[in-house]
Amino acid sequence: MSVPNNELFPEIETIIKNLDFHSISAERKKLLQSLVDYIQDKVMHNKALRINFICTHNSRRSHLSQVWAQTLANRYGVQNVNCYSGGTEATALFPMAAKTLANQGFEISNLSEGNNPVYSIKYGENVHPVIGFSKTYDDTFNPKSDFAAIMTCSQADAGCPFIAGAEKRIPITYEDPKAFDDTPQQAEKYLERSLQIATELSFVFSKIKLE
Repeated sequence: MSVPNNELFPEIETIIKNLDFHSISAERKKLLQSLVDYIQDKVMHNKALRINFICTHNSRRSHLSQVWAQTLANRYGVQNVNCYSGGTEATALFPMAAKTLANQGFEISNLSEGNNPVYSIKYGENVHPVIGFSKTYDDTFNPKSDFAAIMTCSQADAGCPFIAGAEKRIPITYEDPKAFDDTPQQAEKYLERSLQIATELSFVFSKIKLE
């Protein structure tokens, strides 16, 4: 059931309303059902929900997933949700990933500069921002137990067979837009990936029964 949240920036709300669940294949929906079931169980038992999106470098797909998941939990009224991201190694949040979110209506602010800058990423006026920077999945910023590990890239899924503290491990992998860096298709491909992630995670949270 959709529970529109007026706290979202209007541009983001418009994007969410226009997402097409029919674009998700039956195979992907079956994969996403594992995450639906995990979230639903937490909601039914009134337990805190922690989701850690994990990719190799924590620079693109895992950040897009974290930001959209936090936004969509708010959009569909799912309470007590904290979304995280991490990598098997730390690099930096790639500027085009941040720019893509900014172009979709997120308010992006630099909290620090350097080789691994820290960003504030807001999806509404009165919500706590997502803090975006590259880190390993077991960084002190991330949960140590009672979380779902969502593997957003096949390399991390294959190279990280055990995630300490994870209650559930779900491979929901995405193609890396990095392949199009420094090409005329770069902006288009980053937007395409962001919208795919938004569509699938919107589908997930739309399935959650709140009562």
